[in-house]
Amino acid sequence: MELEFGKPTQNVARILHVATQGSDIGQGTAEAPLRTISAAAELAYPGDTVCVHAGIYREEINPPRGGASEQERITYEAAKGEHVEIKGSEVISGWEQVEGLVWKVVLDNSFFGDFNPYSDLIRGDWFRDEGRLHHTGAVYLNDEWLVEADGLNAVFEKQDRQGCWFAEVTDNHTTIWGNFNGANPNDESVEINVRQSVFYPKENFINYITVRGFTMRNAATPWAPPTAEQIGLIGTNWSKGWIIEDNVISHSRCVGVTLGKYGDEWDNTSEDKATGYVETIERALKKGWHREIVGSHVVRNNRISHCEQAGIVGSLGAIFSEVYGNVIHDIHVFRLFDGAEQAGIKFHAAIDSLIRNNHVFRAYRGIWLDWMTQGTRVTGNLCHDNDTHDAFLEVNHGPYILDHNIFLSKGSIQNWSHGGAYIHNLFGGELEQRQQLERTTPFHQAHSTEIMGMSNVSGGDDRFINNLIVDAEGLKQYETTHRPSHVEANVVLRETPSLVKKDDGVYLQMDQGFVRASKELCQLVTSGLLGKSSLANLPFGGHDGQNLCFDKDYFGDACDPDSPCPGPLELAGDDVCLVKIWPCEAHVY
Repeated sequence: MELEFGKPTQNVARILHVATQGSDIGQGTAEAPLRTISAAAELAYPGDTVCVHAGIYREEINPPRGGASEQERITYEAAKGEHVEIKGSEVISGWEQVEGLVWKVVLDNSFFGDFNPYSDLIRGDWFRDEGRLHHTGAVYLNDEWLVEADGLNAVFEKQDRQGCWFAEVTDNHTTIWGNFNGANPNDESVEINVRQSVFYPKENFINYITVRGFTMRNAATPWAPPTAEQIGLIGTNWSKGWIIEDNVISHSRCVGVTLGKYGDEWDNTSEDKATGYVETIERALKKGWHREIVGSHVVRNNRISHCEQAGIVGSLGAIFSEVYGNVIHDIHVFRLFDGAEQAGIKFHAAIDSLIRNNHVFRAYRGIWLDWMTQGTRVTGNLCHDNDTHDAFLEVNHGPYILDHNIFLSKGSIQNWSHGGAYIHNLFGGELEQRQQLERTTPFHQAHSTEIMGMSNVSGGDDRFINNLIVDAEGLKQYETTHRPSHVEANVVLRETPSLVKKDDGVYLQMDQGFVRASKELCQLVTSGLLGKSSLANLPFGGHDGQNLCFDKDYFGDACDPDSPCPGPLELAGDDVCLVKIWPCEAHVY
């Protein structure tokens, strides 16, 4: 088949091969592979697959086009059984010892091209710098990142510090000083960030792309607030129908995966005010914000870690999306800067989304759903060892559902919303409920981005049914909410369940006999029992509009239809001290 400017003359799906021993003047065949993924992206058309073979690829992939439909995607995948890494960093050698544990390297600014992460400040709406400067650059020693020091003196004065660096950029040169904790950087692997992203289209509407099976790491990503373009290590940039699956994504200066907002001249101009985000929504609607244009993404079975803002974010562009089977951990660990966007998963406008069977731990917050969460279901997630709360529902009006989740951090629920249904969860931590009278936020027509109205959050209109709870006092708040709440058949545990971590996974230890003895309190919950949310007057159905019957537990096992167990597990048989809850076969896709 002949090629003309990379476009096939026949509408036949092709496999374009990429290998480290290839050449970008090759044909992309198995015998004559291309050298870079970017070169393959230029040749790929709907229906094509870019098959990348083992090795390390140091590049920033900017796909120029997407697929035509769900059936005619462009797929980028690691060759089966081969380990493929894509890095936004470069190896740096030639370090000169300055004094003690401190070394330096001087690079010509031409090395960085048009983007120098060591002069690129982290900044934006709802960002707090804590009185110092932060850059999108990073330094890695043997694939572990070092801490950015708050000045050159800190590198010299704190020579017992566990690894730090500082950079200075002049007109012609960039100098990086590093304390490598006693290691000689010329004898080790030292890399620095040079690219903003690893896989991110520069244009909007690059639709129907699949990215599968890669290790992607080391990106100089910017702060990603809801009012600005959200650039991630990998991101969709206001597109539709991506599938991001089976990847290892790590070491992003801010965000790992972004499903969010496009960029425009109003980015980072909100002055940290809710009115600024309302104006952002209004502009998005004029730009065509609806399900035919953006969203409907799938993010599944990825391991996402070591991101200093969030694992996954999506402002407006994550509508109608599914996020499941992901392991997300070590998010916002250094805490050198702060803001209002740090979580394992942080979505604005989670409309008709499904967030299920994810494992989120060692994050600032677990799952944070902020503004316009409606028609969304959060089910079967395991969250623990998060610093504040496992789930934060902020200024939403519902309806939305949290069911069969296991939340075991010190805070389980931070509820600054109304219109939520909490069914068959295990809440091992604090339950917080609060009004938000000063902010007015939208609610929508059914299964739509069209705004039906605006309201503040007076509190209530929630359903708490068949949960296992440790914080009995927190549950009492729902007896006196401004809007009436429905509280029924929740069981207060005599002691807090605990997690036991073994080589083969995570186990839950709890008094199962006590739980089974409480079965007689519970009845089967359905959408009909939950009724409708008061503001939007919409039923508590599934993310795709179907009526729900909560007749399966965390593992997908059938519940007793007459008297289900409270909490996320349908327990039967003898009192077993430990139940393995991650990984489990029911959560493998």
